[in-house]
Amino acid sequence: MRSPLRRSRPPLPAITALASVLLVAGCSSGGASGGAGTEEPTAAFGEVLLQSATAQGPDPFTASTALTTTVAAGTTARAQAPASPAPARGRALREVTGSTPGLYGGTRSVASCDVERQVALLTENPAKARAFAESAGVPEAGVADWLRELTPVLLRTDTRVTGHGYRAGEAVPFQAVLQTGTAVLVDGYGAPRVRCACGNPLRSPVDDKGAAHSGRPWSGYRPDRVVAVTPTTTVIGSLVIVNLADNTWIERRSGSDGEGDRDPDVLPPCDPDECDLVAAPPSPPTGRDAPDAPPRSQVPPGVPTPPPDGGTGRAPGDPEDGPPSAPEPLPEPPPGQEPPPGPDTPPEQGVPREPDAPTGPDQDVPLPDDLPENLPDDLPEGLPEDLFPDDPGARQPETFEG
Repeated sequence: MRSPLRRSRPPLPAITALASVLLVAGCSSGGASGGAGTEEPTAAFGEVLLQSATAQGPDPFTASTALTTTVAAGTTARAQAPASPAPARGRALREVTGSTPGLYGGTRSVASCDVERQVALLTENPAKARAFAESAGVPEAGVADWLRELTPVLLRTDTRVTGHGYRAGEAVPFQAVLQTGTAVLVDGYGAPRVRCACGNPLRSPVDDKGAAHSGRPWSGYRPDRVVAVTPTTTVIGSLVIVNLADNTWIERRSGSDGEGDRDPDVLPPCDPDECDLVAAPPSPPTGRDAPDAPPRSQVPPGVPTPPPDGGTGRAPGDPEDGPPSAPEPLPEPPPGQEPPPGPDTPPEQGVPREPDAPTGPDQDVPLPDDLPENLPDDLPEGLPEDLFPDDPGARQPETFEG
């Protein structure tokens, strides 16, 4: 009977080194002009790999099924800028919803990927199909149907994803940035799910702000303009993409190869070359650039607002303000002119009053219209002054008791 062999445990440094090797991922490219079979650096744990649009890279799931990877010149002018190889440490990802018009591009009635060939390459290898299904989050038996529901398009801006390379019968995840022009398959929520250059399953990225970027940046790469696609909350029936042949809008039905492409019923509010997909939201103005406060009539009820003159907001005469100050004297009128009306002017402010007619025994007093007809005939010529007063409200009857 053969006795079992006793194997010694490798030292801890060796285990650590072995784990580092197993964490490298495939289907990668760090150069801007690499091709199939090019030996390119792979992504280690804690790194973000830069993947160019055309290179397949090592450890692919399948051969390339990309049909087009070209982005017309000028269509990404606002999404790209001069190259910047600096790592994006400590920078949060910019999120763009998958249904955003112009996020993807393509050519009218032309697919960017051969979906049926992608189905055949995966289903003919059960081990790859199983690893693909696990990493994509779909049932193994439903891989073919799921792929046929995806929409082939091209990325119009550098996009951060979680990619998966096929190594030793398993899918190995890694963080990556896909270059503008990469051919991808997009699901019904507007998210990229397959990279056609290598059959790579794609998932949402992990926002690791401390991760360093590896690989060679391409012309126009800027870490601060890389986006992460946020899936929509509901299934969308179509995508509004950019026709890269003539820089116009196309509406592509989800799950189609472009055979039903048509003009959108509602055009986006900007032209394809003017829509900036990664523009940062404007900061609120401060200091002198801040807008004036709205009128008091526009302030919601219950919200305190300062008085316009910067005072306390209390009406004159309140106890906190002290006794009201005396009114300023009116200016003296020029000779020959009447003084202007003052604060005690009656309701007809500014209207001069007729002077009161003098009364007395030697003056004729006009009789009122409602004078009784049965007045005595022996009325004296001079009527008493208090019989018909000129201002009835000026005198009040005296009050007495008894």
